[in-house]
Amino acid sequence: MSTSTPPRPRAAAPPSELADRLWEAVSAGDEHTATDLLLRALDDGADPESVLVDVIAAVQSRVGEEWAANRLSVAQEHAATAINERAVAALALHPAARRTPDRGRVTVACVDGEWHALPARLLAEVLKLRGWRVDYLGAQVPVPHLISHLHTTRADAVALSGSIATRLPTAHAAITACQAVGVPVLVGGAAFGPGGRYARLLGADAWAPDAPTAADRLAAGRLPRPQTDHQQMDDLPHLADQEYTMVTRSGDALVRTVFRALQDAFPAMRGYDETQRERTAEDLAHIVEFLATALYLGDEDLFISFISWTARILEARGVPARSLPPALDLFLHELKDFPRATRILRRGLEALTTDHPTAPGPPV
Repeated sequence: MSTSTPPRPRAAAPPSELADRLWEAVSAGDEHTATDLLLRALDDGADPESVLVDVIAAVQSRVGEEWAANRLSVAQEHAATAINERAVAALALHPAARRTPDRGRVTVACVDGEWHALPARLLAEVLKLRGWRVDYLGAQVPVPHLISHLHTTRADAVALSGSIATRLPTAHAAITACQAVGVPVLVGGAAFGPGGRYARLLGADAWAPDAPTAADRLAAGRLPRPQTDHQQMDDLPHLADQEYTMVTRSGDALVRTVFRALQDAFPAMRGYDETQRERTAEDLAHIVEFLATALYLGDEDLFISFISWTARILEARGVPARSLPPALDLFLHELKDFPRATRILRRGLEALTTDHPTAPGPPV
């Protein structure tokens, strides 16, 4: 008989330490180190849900912050996100993360046009850990395909994820369509605003700020079956003025017109190279998209937040935000017959003047 003491299992590192080490691997583009780190943590007894939420999700949030501060390029941000996605996939196959479903069935999907799939994937894995049978449909799911899937699977609920606010009109269509076939919808993601303000506005049956809260909400009891005759216009009667429709339909023409006029209103643009001109056109298109979304929601603050964020992003990249006020002035001129649009644009100008007092006018 051996009298030696059996080796004690190693204790898993705390989530904050794991997050720091994962960040080092992710920011260096080292997929193998990132994956090995998390699998070893699970071997050492780390809680799989904590690894998903307190480690991978925390690091992904830092990836976004570093990109916004211009300390990560777009390519680096994409590479980091891809490593985190593969880390989630590896974690899902670990024995510690396997559980036989003993609850209901949930479909998890991203709004059509939404490519940021990692938040939805994290939710799907948390729900699996909590005992749900999950159909994870991934990024950019067209509404007809989502509804066809629901007819086939008879899901108890849909969990719809959205990170980009300009996809909210599409999210609204998806929410209404799911409810029309009798399936309640829980939504989450940055697109739905602080405190889920747009979730309520768009008639979602529930909202959650993160994956654990979403899982708690579903575990608390089945979401009530929605009314099947609910219509989008029931939520947003202001759309009757057609401003959203008109701005959306004329978006490409608006961008072209303002782009041409901006070269006179902002002379520095004449010296832009081809890449800078392309970026300017993209920025103008984003302005139209967020203006249209603010019109759809009837929420001026959405546009104000966007234009202020855009100014900060430009300045973090060493690009003066002085081109934004002339651009908004030109959009004001083109949309002078649209009362709600002009009010939103004027508030955007006021925000730029207040938050960035050096912004108005090109440099002398």
